[in-house]
Amino acid sequence: MIFDQTFRNLNRTREILGILIKYGFEDFIANSTMRNLVTESMRIRWLRDEKPVMEYTRWERIRMACEELGPTFVKLAQVLSNRPDIIPEELVKEFEKLQDRVPPFPFADVKIIIERETGKKLTTLFEVFDEKPMASASIGQVHKATMKTGEEVVVKIQRPRVKEQIEQDLSIIKEGVSRMDRYLKKQGILNAEEVVRVFERAITKELDYSNEARNIERFRTVYKNNSDFYVPKAYREFSTDKVLIMEFVKGCKITDVAQLREWNISPARIVERGMNIYLSQIFEFGYFHGDPHPGNILVNQDGTIILLDFGMVGQLMKKDKYAFAGIFIAMAKRDAREMAQQMRKLAVEDSITDMRQFVYDLNDLIEDFADLDVGESSIQEMINRLQKIMYDYHITVPGGVFLIFRAFAILEGIGKKMHPNFKTYEFIRPYGQRLLTEQLKPENLLNEATQRFNDLTGFLNSFPVELRGIMQKISTGKLHTEVELQGYGYALKKWDSVSTRQSFVNIICALIIASSIALLGNYPEDMKFYYGINKWSFTGYMIAIGFFFIWLYAILRRQVYK
Repeated sequence: MIFDQTFRNLNRTREILGILIKYGFEDFIANSTMRNLVTESMRIRWLRDEKPVMEYTRWERIRMACEELGPTFVKLAQVLSNRPDIIPEELVKEFEKLQDRVPPFPFADVKIIIERETGKKLTTLFEVFDEKPMASASIGQVHKATMKTGEEVVVKIQRPRVKEQIEQDLSIIKEGVSRMDRYLKKQGILNAEEVVRVFERAITKELDYSNEARNIERFRTVYKNNSDFYVPKAYREFSTDKVLIMEFVKGCKITDVAQLREWNISPARIVERGMNIYLSQIFEFGYFHGDPHPGNILVNQDGTIILLDFGMVGQLMKKDKYAFAGIFIAMAKRDAREMAQQMRKLAVEDSITDMRQFVYDLNDLIEDFADLDVGESSIQEMINRLQKIMYDYHITVPGGVFLIFRAFAILEGIGKKMHPNFKTYEFIRPYGQRLLTEQLKPENLLNEATQRFNDLTGFLNSFPVELRGIMQKISTGKLHTEVELQGYGYALKKWDSVSTRQSFVNIICALIIASSIALLGNYPEDMKFYYGINKWSFTGYMIAIGFFFIWLYAILRRQVYK
């Protein structure tokens, strides 16, 4: 079983490396130990759309490679498109072009999966089941059906073996990142191992449909008394981690202005209500829909806004909500120093060594956007500038922040299409002010003071014990320290390669010398080959020649990959 898994991983690894080479990323491989898995036949000149791949930009080729590598890498790219603090802006723009479109899988598989997961026959669960899918993606596909009770539903079914494929690809990605981390940092991809961890958490949640069902129930509970907003219910009693049954709702896309006007619904009013609903999710509940594109927002005939697809949900802790709001309030007050302080509060970690320069950069941002009128202003442009500053200063923030940035950009696009004089920032400002006022309430100040007091008393209680432990280790000579030398990994790998080749040379020389000494012996005639060479010497020379050709091949192959 272990051998079979290893063999499958090796075949998939070779397939991945072949696609990377196809798109001109030989340097990714040549600068890591993964070059040992590449055969000469894989080095071929390729075309894409009748154009040599090397005529595309580096970022375009990365996006093309992800498309061809399959669902795991498409999903990875989509997750990374929301993390401009980790990857360069040019790569973010390319990843945003990726579309999650794949052919549907057969109805026979759909039937098998539903019956296996629910433990019930398809005809027992549904009165009608449409064999043609409504939509198909890399993780699963959606079918329309009617329950035995007459309720119309949509059924989301996970693709066969997609979980196993993604787990296999994840293990290969982890191994590849560990081998190429140093090279990736040179290319501007920072903290690649953290990227993989973020992706693994996101894809694991998306593969578990029961997680989406829980998200739906949470939103329904929060907004149960809001008549302007509706979340279709999930039939959790029939749903599993691979099958999700949800209520079917009718409506038009929020961007269908013609239909809204036919129903006598004001598009501008819908945009304002939708924006307020989304901002309440962020600033009041700290729990928000992560992908509010037009396909996930419907409006029914009575003007109710309907939100679909809760597979991607973001969350902000209370302290992060306050810091996030503080950034926008500081911008409104044109206070770059306060904005810098709020960004540091929001950051998980940063590499800000020159605080004065950081404040100057933020001040430039504020001055560029503070005086723009409605027609000129764009929160998308402002966010892009802010994300560039965060990338330059290696500021890492909670992942939910970038989901909010992306959502703001999407909602601004919807708003400007449907609402004259729409300005996203004007909707955000009152929520931020309300949140800062809430932060200054006596009960919140008391909670903050209590938390800080508990932290201090915890430190004072544990410090003597920890100090005593350190002193005991020092007195008994058991105190150990670890020193990590940065930047020596590549040199050590090179030295290992050189020492391996030197070992080959030593073995070849030893074999030649030993075989030559053996020639001096007096052996019977039946022990001799041609020209009086005995069998022992002949065997030693042959082994030495074999090792020599292996050594020569390794050197020549290395030269080709430089």
